[in-house]
Amino acid sequence: MARPIWTGTLTFGLLNVPIRLMTGERRTDIHFRMLDQRNNTPVRYERVNAETGEEVPWKDIVKAFEYQKGNYVVLEEEDIRSAASEVHETVEIDSFVDAAEIAPAYFEKPYVLAPAKKAEKGYVLLRETLKKTGKVGIARVVIRTREYLAAVIPSGDALLLNILRYQAELVDAEEYGLPGKAVADYRITPKEIEMATDLVKSMAGDWKPEAYRDDFRDKLRKAIEKRLKTKGVTTAVDDDDEHVPEHATTNVVDFMELLKKSIGAKKRTPAAKAAPAKKAAAKKATTKKSPAKKTAAKKAAVKKTTRKRA
Repeated sequence: MARPIWTGTLTFGLLNVPIRLMTGERRTDIHFRMLDQRNNTPVRYERVNAETGEEVPWKDIVKAFEYQKGNYVVLEEEDIRSAASEVHETVEIDSFVDAAEIAPAYFEKPYVLAPAKKAEKGYVLLRETLKKTGKVGIARVVIRTREYLAAVIPSGDALLLNILRYQAELVDAEEYGLPGKAVADYRITPKEIEMATDLVKSMAGDWKPEAYRDDFRDKLRKAIEKRLKTKGVTTAVDDDDEHVPEHATTNVVDFMELLKKSIGAKKRTPAAKAAPAKKAAAKKATTKKSPAKKTAAKKAAVKKTTRKRA
């Protein structure tokens, strides 16, 4: 069985459902390595200084943002860490919206939310409620170091967590000058629409994803197997013991009481109570680190360079 990316909680109102975040896709791309055809030795990519041509070790590499052509501002590691969210291992639902309101272009990458031990009741309660109401949960989740916008969607017996693109990441289709006039302006007759409709109906069928395959990958795999004439080997991996977070809502909790409190108090989640304390701690830490930041700002002075980019 696959390992979870992390184990945490799914929160809505005052209910905390222990979950495991599992990958929802399987990459089937075939990757290649570049070899020197003279002796079949792998070709190595090196980090080379564009000015001196010498290889640069990792310890001497810093991250910078090019705000103008040839002008960079260097970022310290603390700058990047400070941008990361402090909320980890939690899928916190902020609101519920109609599933039909989210355009397909917003959906980016799927994950599967699996219930932890003794947490099936809360899991099924949310799943069936979403099915009945036709809603999806809009949540924020941190995966590795970055915070994402996501949608919690019921699908069969599962709750899917689909990462959403932000609106700023989408291109407005109107930028491409699409045909937006009336149908008659394009000399399309009612008879043509009727015939096209009949054609669509004649080709209609049920969605069967298993009927479609990546033909290019299959043919390429056969070519590789023909070259190798050997079989691959797979290895099974044991799962680690699951960890149920403290104060998590399991099957033995009175869900009715929590739902009443959530509706009456109009509270999001118990974790929100700790927000002022976190802000105060962050403000205190910022005050202590202000001299260091001034020094770092001096070190990160913008330098204009005319050297060629690697």
